Amino acid sequence: MALHLVSSGQYLTIAQLSRSAVRLFTPDAGPHERFVASGLCAVTGIIAAVLQSQGAVAAMWFFIAASYLLGGSRATLEAISALRTWRPDINVLMILAAVVSAITLHWDEGAILLFLFSLSDALERFAIERTRRGISSLMNLRPEKACLVRDDRELHVPLAEIRADDVVRVRPGERFPVDGVVLDGESAVDESIVTGESAPVEKQPGSKILAGTINANGSLLVRVSRPASESTLARIVRLVEEAQERRVTAQRVIERWQSPYVLTVLVVSIGTMLLGMLISGDIMSSIHRGMVLLVAASPCAVVLASPVAVLATVTHAARSGVLFKGGSHIERLATVSSFAFDKTGTLTRGRPVVRAVSAQNGNHDELLAVAAALEHRSEHPVARAITAAAAARGLSLPEIELFSSEPGFGVWGRMSNHWVGVGQVRLFQQHGIELPQELIRAARESADGTKVLVMRSDGLAGTIDVADEVRREAKQAIEQLRAAGITGLTMLTGDHAAPAERIAATVGITDVRSGLTPADKLTAIMTLAKSNGGVAMVGDGVNDAPALAAATVGIAMGGGGGADVALETADVVLMREDLCGISRALSLARRCRSTIQQSLLFAFGMIFLLVLLTMLGWLSLPFAVIGHEGSTVAVVLYGLRLLADSRKQVSAETQRG
Repeated sequence: MALHLVSSGQYLTIAQLSRSAVRLFTPDAGPHERFVASGLCAVTGIIAAVLQSQGAVAAMWFFIAASYLLGGSRATLEAISALRTWRPDINVLMILAAVVSAITLHWDEGAILLFLFSLSDALERFAIERTRRGISSLMNLRPEKACLVRDDRELHVPLAEIRADDVVRVRPGERFPVDGVVLDGESAVDESIVTGESAPVEKQPGSKILAGTINANGSLLVRVSRPASESTLARIVRLVEEAQERRVTAQRVIERWQSPYVLTVLVVSIGTMLLGMLISGDIMSSIHRGMVLLVAASPCAVVLASPVAVLATVTHAARSGVLFKGGSHIERLATVSSFAFDKTGTLTRGRPVVRAVSAQNGNHDELLAVAAALEHRSEHPVARAITAAAAARGLSLPEIELFSSEPGFGVWGRMSNHWVGVGQVRLFQQHGIELPQELIRAARESADGTKVLVMRSDGLAGTIDVADEVRREAKQAIEQLRAAGITGLTMLTGDHAAPAERIAATVGITDVRSGLTPADKLTAIMTLAKSNGGVAMVGDGVNDAPALAAATVGIAMGGGGGADVALETADVVLMREDLCGISRALSLARRCRSTIQQSLLFAFGMIFLLVLLTMLGWLSLPFAVIGHEGSTVAVVLYGLRLLADSRKQVSAETQRG
């Protein structure tokens, strides 16, 4: 039995080795297999050269065939596929050059060509796989099972069985399997893998949770907000995969002209051969020069310049919490000259906070406690701000004997046989309560409606100043964009003029357009585009969707806070709720465009130089191969620089603009 098991293990190993050996010669081979095939191509070629020097002709041709097969099998299959569709590509040029080299007894030059061509092919595949691996591996971070809490029991079930509104428990050190909201417990959560935020984020009841993040130190009960297949993590992977499939303009132009270019190179090479034969009569030399021209003019580096840079940029950006939905969006973002911002939820956090409490008798804490006691029973955002402020001060709330809410006006009730109201002037007018003139004047001066009036029938009266909280990084983000050369900065909001201008002044925006409907925002974006050229719109809500779609580039605030329609409409998503991500995205886009331009300039320059040297008769096939493949490898490595997580470099280039 033991022998049988050992024998079975040996057969299994042999089968695996056989499959791996076959993959060496197919287009499905991975980067490591391609490196092995390239290395074996070089080794067999060297052995063939040694055998030739020793006069072992039969063995020599065996190793020559092996070298050609290892170095050119995949390119041959791809060349045949291209010819079947009448769209010849670079593989056709390389295989033709290698075959003709062998026919003209320059097999060693053909072997060198195939070795370097297969090596650059392996490097290209390695570069692409490296960019994809960083994103696809995110899905492996999601647990396969979740601890489902149902009827006071905890069941470990497959993730596919978890539905929206289910409750799951996540213990310290575990990864969250789904997106959801904390029901019970407090903990710090590492969200770096999704948002790029390096510091742990404190979570408590009501906090949002993202799948794939790590629970640090507390046991949490989480209500599932969406199935695992629709989690933020799954959407990130899909967005990046889709982005990798979309082409920038330069890449589309190159792909469109690749076949005509290859046909032109073939025609010119054949013409060079025939002309050489007519002039010199040396058939072999003329054919050899034509093959050199074939290799020298091949556009490998040109074709790779754009996709390598785009893939590297998309991957780097995703690791930094910025999602580009396609290479074309990277290209367009690099050209914008102005930015338009929504106010609520974008420049601000979209939730009001208490800025000041003013009681006429000077007892500010008592006023806040009375207001919080009433607002504690309300779900209005202003009510939550007041109760949160009272909790932050550690105030004890008085008992409420009666509570009533009047939407649009405020809330009122009774405590200790006293009538109490919290709201706008009209609430007190309806109940026949005479307000002090100071409160009425304060309400009138507050055109943005941020003054909440509080009055108790025993004379306690005052105001609570409530306003939306500006994001702490908003001013810095605006300054970074100005430093990057962005001159057009506009705020578009449906809010009243007074709060809009206050927020704009705080963050440093002078062009403010308030009281806008979604249609007005769309019109404003179109007007900005006509006057300023490319314009990027930054928003987070349903009412921003038309403007996001119409802008040159739409940028949505993600991080679990943006509306789904905004996230779907936008071209770029900031997964971390950090406006400074905009300048990072702009800098990455500019670096990508610059890298593509420099790579294309270098690639075309090398082609011109190699062709010129060939026409002058100064270039042999081995040096043409080295020049051609060397430029290809250089372009790939230059594009891969964008994978580096060099935040200082990104920041510096943003400052330079």
